[in-house]
Amino acid sequence: MLVSSTQVVTYSPAYTVVPTYECFNRCTYCNFRVDSGTDPWMSLSQAEVQLRRLQTQGIIEILILSGEVHPLSARRQEWFHRIYHLCELALSLGFLPHTNVGPLSFAEMSQLKTVNVSMGLMLEQVTPELLKTVHRQAPSKVPARRLQQLEWAGELHIPFTTGLLLGIGETMGRSLQTLEAIAQIHQRWKHIQEVILQPHSPGQQQSWQGEAFEIEQLLEIVAIARNILPPEITLQIPPNLIPNSSLLLACIKAGARDLGGVGPKDEVNPDYPHPHDTTLAQVLMEANWQLQPRLPIYPQYDSWLSAALQPAVQQWRDRLVPCSSTI
Repeated sequence: MLVSSTQVVTYSPAYTVVPTYECFNRCTYCNFRVDSGTDPWMSLSQAEVQLRRLQTQGIIEILILSGEVHPLSARRQEWFHRIYHLCELALSLGFLPHTNVGPLSFAEMSQLKTVNVSMGLMLEQVTPELLKTVHRQAPSKVPARRLQQLEWAGELHIPFTTGLLLGIGETMGRSLQTLEAIAQIHQRWKHIQEVILQPHSPGQQQSWQGEAFEIEQLLEIVAIARNILPPEITLQIPPNLIPNSSLLLACIKAGARDLGGVGPKDEVNPDYPHPHDTTLAQVLMEANWQLQPRLPIYPQYDSWLSAALQPAVQQWRDRLVPCSSTI
């Protein structure tokens, strides 16, 4: 039976590599960071051992996700080079890298573009009020700096993922402003592939005593986002942060069409395991949706890649063709 695109929900078969959990930010809701000096950085040889084990497991995307080293730190260059070489390593082993390591300089983004098929940075929320609360000790969460990152990504022709973190003290009006800011930047550059709507989900390591995002509001946010954002931007929702299949299916019906990277561990929300892709496929199939794997770069952006990267992407596109049209 042929399946139309309106019946398809996508996900990325992904694995996350973390060069370091050290981070100079202290977001009070964070369940990821550790203090400087407490986490040995991942070596390339350690990463190679991990990645070689994945070569027969259907993994496509290697998400390079890192704590942030201060831009003026003496270790910034070493940190950046580690990230760059991890991307090179992932490519050499047949994977497609996607890097999300916090705000970067224009030059750093330009260099990483040569070894990544796409990149990302959560905008979270544009409201400056959060700099007095959950982002009080998080210098890189200044909204203007993160908006600049989205602009630079567009200028550099980098296929990009961004998103909102919901339930960290923003109002609905502020979330709308964040969505509108993303839409405006995309209108200039046409480079944003996906917008993630991520509900704050309390974890054991965070210091903030804030409650979880009222998950019933997620459906409303999905509908609003689908109305504000251009239709070519895909809405992504994380299935491990949605407590029941009824709400997941309702969000899909309202316009969410992607479930993000599904892998062994959600490093940002370690207390919320990813459901297995076969479980998700069964839930969706019962509601007449088909779950399909995708690449970390959407097809309309393939021409933005260098000649060195395009063959790797095309090889994966060719491999996915047999499972893309039938159920």
